[in-house]
Formats: sequence, structure tokens, C-alpha cells
Amino acid sequence: MCGIAGSYRWPDGGPLTDRLTKVIAHRGPDATGRYSHAVGDSEVHFGHARLSIIDLSETGAQPMVADGLALTYNGELYNAPELRAKLAANGARFRGTSDTEVLLRAWQQWGTNCLPMLRGMFAFAVFDERTGELTLARDQLGIKPLYLLRRDGGLVFASELKALASQLGDSLHIDDAALVASLLYYWVPDSRCSFREAEKLPPGSWLRLRPDGSAQRGTYFSLRDVADAAADAGTLSPAELHDVIADSARAHLRADVPVATFLSGGLDSSYLTALAAQQQPDISAYTIGFRAEDAKFEAMPDDLRYARQVAARYGVELHEIEIAPDVHDLLPRMTYHLDEPIGDPAAINTFLICSAAREAGVKVMLSGMGADELFGGYRKHLANLIARRYQRIPAALRRPVRAAVDRLPVASACRGYRSVRFAKRFLSFADLPEETAFRRSYTLYDRAELLALINPDLAPAVDDVLTEHADTYHDTALTDVVNRMCLADARMFLPGLNLGYTDRSSMAASTEVRVPFVDVEVVKAAFRIPGREKIAGGQGKLALKRAASEVLPPEIIYRPKGLFSAPLRAWMSRDLAPLVREVIHDGALVSSGFLRRDALERLATEDATGREDRSKHLWHVLTLEYWYRAAIEAGANPT
Repeated sequence: MCGIAGSYRWPDGGPLTDRLTKVIAHRGPDATGRYSHAVGDSEVHFGHARLSIIDLSETGAQPMVADGLALTYNGELYNAPELRAKLAANGARFRGTSDTEVLLRAWQQWGTNCLPMLRGMFAFAVFDERTGELTLARDQLGIKPLYLLRRDGGLVFASELKALASQLGDSLHIDDAALVASLLYYWVPDSRCSFREAEKLPPGSWLRLRPDGSAQRGTYFSLRDVADAAADAGTLSPAELHDVIADSARAHLRADVPVATFLSGGLDSSYLTALAAQQQPDISAYTIGFRAEDAKFEAMPDDLRYARQVAARYGVELHEIEIAPDVHDLLPRMTYHLDEPIGDPAAINTFLICSAAREAGVKVMLSGMGADELFGGYRKHLANLIARRYQRIPAALRRPVRAAVDRLPVASACRGYRSVRFAKRFLSFADLPEETAFRRSYTLYDRAELLALINPDLAPAVDDVLTEHADTYHDTALTDVVNRMCLADARMFLPGLNLGYTDRSSMAASTEVRVPFVDVEVVKAAFRIPGREKIAGGQGKLALKRAASEVLPPEIIYRPKGLFSAPLRAWMSRDLAPLVREVIHDGALVSSGFLRRDALERLATEDATGREDRSKHLWHVLTLEYWYRAAIEAGANPT
């Protein structure tokens, strides 16, 4: 795992590439590499910051150059041994054992046709010295990031947006529509970027630039098409699904350095830990706990005891980390590392776990990320199915229920009321049509609330963002409502939020996180499971639970769902209350006119009095404020 950067047909591209690579040095502290080449008036420069995982020797160093091709690559290919054997049978010769060399030889053999063959996570740039062409590519599911900026036929790229912003900030303009989207979702969709001039290479795609300034784009993987095709392929038995997941876990364990797992005690992390322990008996795991007073106030489940139970059962060494961070210090630090405004405090958990693992000499972690999205494991999935039944109840009976719940507080001075929070959340979308209800079940505001929060001139941006969600949700031939939700999550929620914060927060600690559930073969298997086998009898992820029964006991499989989150309400009521007031009264977003002070004051009052749970809303406002300040300080233009 690494950081990559580069420039093509860009003024002073060499020095710029050096500076870009330096900004992302935390992604690869083991070594730094550099490549330059000129074809006529065109120059290409590659930078590379290496985190050595496979082939720790110099034969795995990057940028890698062979036979007129140069490659700078961030990622892991889990089918590298199989591809190596196929290439060797075709006459390819290898100097070392790295997957980088496998990728370079695959490109030499097949060009862009090799991309559908790759099983892994990756973002890379390859330059052909013979033709002068530069090609960028990104993995099928958007696990690894790749930001780029094009101008006058030239291009600069980097693994992280902060590199581009730090060096080109005065030529960038903040995209108000992207910030509106971040307020709605508490993250920026992968289809958008916080700066108008920059973009993210879409998952499953490639971009080629030529010396004459022309460009060509291609798509080699469509999640929509894969899901549609899988739905017609026939369902899998629990044993067959288990075999697919076990194979993915086995492949994701390949490394020449120690590997550990995240172990929350929930189904997904427990399943992966059990599978990993079968392959590597000496594997370790990391888990988190919270201060007792914070956990009580948040009414959080006791996940720690389940993590201990799994670790003991499989002989896994468990490292327990108490999350009691100085959020005043961590908030701006995490905002910097996350690149774009992301309002999920789970990024802090990931960063602290990865930091502890790195200090213990662990460079690679396995995460259960993606299982909820693909197998219908979030509460919103079940809630939306319940909402469809709720709508059959006569409106005259629904109204008094809503009125009664509206009057209930979500917290007292001593603790929060989790069931009330869930009930209020459910009733906020239970009467709505399918796509609107799904969006409302996981976003922070409805249209009217969002319009009341921001500058009235941004109303068209709100409608544009809402339309994008609707278009993405309906862009499928799936007739299964559960799988429609899963597909929408896999296309938006997964790359935009969970994979985004996982990459940035783990790489901030110079640690690689692998996600065996976010694997092309697991994805195909997941969409072969009909929705009625994913959610049934009031249970989510039922198909995954049945598959996990091959290795896990029932008390772990069917335990209450936990949360990989943080005690936000406790933090807001104590640690961060002064900061919230400061942002409301003296914040840059309010001063610029982007946010309205009166609307923020209402949110803060509702949260402080316990009438409504606005902790996530306020946390995201803080992250957005810090991101906005940093962008302005980097020289970016506010509009």
C-alpha cells in the first residue's frame, strides 16, 4: 500500500510532483521513488511513497520501469500468484515477487484488457514511453482513491486531495454543491469533489491522455450491470456463500508482514477473525471500548465482551483500546487527513486502532467493511421494509402515534434514550415513497430542513443533489427492493463514506486496511442472494449469518447489532459544547453566508435540551467548518 502522485504535460511538473509526494509521505514511510521522462515537448513525472507489504526488497520498489513502461501503483492484487502463473506461461519473466511487477507485466501483455482480470484494490498510473500516453485506472469498487486535475491537455494526480489542494489551492474553487451534498449525507459522494476543478477517477474506469492533449475514457466494470446479471444467475446456498467469503479472506491474508484484524465483536469482524485464525493461528486482533460514562450516556451495547469471547474461542491475541480521545485536538487533525468533509466519527476509531497496531509493528489490518451494504445489515434496510408495511395502517391511526413520539425527549441530563431516537428516526421517513424514504433513512435532513440551513441561493444545488440520488437509486433493472437498497449503498454510501474514511484514516497511521467483503467475487455472490434471504423475521444479514454458522457459534451470530461509532451525544454535551457555540457565532461558514446562524442555533438548542438528537448534525458542521477553514487557508476561492 502506498501513496502515488504525478504530473503530465504540466508546467514545472517535476518539482510539483516532488512536493505532492512529500504531502502524502504518511501513506508510505518505508521508501520514496521518482521517475521522469520526456517525449517531445511532453514530460511525465511520477512520485511514489512506499509502504512495503509484499516483496520488501528493492525488486518491489516503485515507480517500476521495464520495457518502455513505467508504473506508480497504490494497492494490492490478491490474485497476483494466479496472474503471475498465467503470464509466465505466456513467456513473461520476473525479477522479484511483488504484485507491482505482476501488474506491470499484465499491462504489457494486455493493456486495459487486463483490468477486468484484477482482483484487489488499486489506483495506478502507467506511462508508455513509446507512445507518450499516460493511463490512470482505479479498482472496480472504489476502495483506493485517485484524485486528478486536468488543464490545457495536461494533468496532475495524487492519492489524496490534500496534496493537490496544498500545491494548487489558489487555482481551486470550493464547490458549493459538493458541500451541500456533504451536509445532506455527512460525506461527499464519489461522483463529486469539494473543489470544482478537481475530480475523482470513478471506480471501475480508466482515463488515457495523449501527447496531443486529447483524452479517452473507458469503463471496465459496472456494479449496476454486475448486480443485474447476478440476480439472474441463481441463488447460492449458505455453504457456497461461505466458500466465496472464505476464499476472499484467504486471499486478503497474503503479505510479507504481520496481519491483524479489527474485532468489534459483531458478526462481520468476528466472521473474518475466525476465518483468518484458521489460516494464520498466530494472528492478533484489535478492539475498542469507551469510557463507562460515555457508553452509558449513549446507551451503547457492550461489544467488548463479545470481542473477548471470539478472541478466546479462536486463540487470538486481543488488544483492547479505550477511546477517550481529546476530540479538540483530534477533530482538526482528522479533518485534515480525511481530505473532504466527512462527518462520521468512526474515522477516529479507525485511526486510533491503526495507530496502536502500527506501534506494535502491524502494517496490515482486515476489516469487515462492506458486509452491511451488500447483505442488508443496516437498520435502515430493515426499517424501510417495515415502513412499507406501516404505510398499510390507516392514516387516522398513524397520526396519534407520531404525535406521541414527537413529544418524547431523546435524552435526559444523565443518559440518552436509544429506542426513542430510533422511533423518531423511523417516523421521519415511514410515510414516504421508496427512494425518498431510503434516502431520508440515512441522511441528515429532508429538503425543507436543508434549505432552511443554507444560503437560499443554493436551492438549485439542493435539488441537483436530490435528483442525483434518485437517478442512482433507480438506475437498475433489479425488482428486489432489498437488493435495490444494497446496490444504491454499494454505489454511493460505500465508496463515498466508509471506504473513503477507512483509506484516509488508516493511511494517516501508515497502515493498510483490507476489506475482504468488498471483493468482486463476494459482490457477485451477494447479489445472487434474493432480498427475502437477506432480511427475514426481523433480522438483517440473514444469508450472511447462515454462511457464518460454518465457523461461528449462534451467540455471536445472533447477538444484537453493535455500532462501530462513537459516543457523540456525550462528546457534544460536554467536550465539544463550547466549540459548537464558537462555530455558530464566529464560524467561517456562517460569516461567509453558506450556513444560517438561526438554523444552527435551533439545532444546538434541540440537542442541548434533549428534545431531538442532533449530535451527528452538529459533529458534521464542526468537520465542515474545519475543512472550510483549511481550504481557505490553502488559498482556495470560496465560490
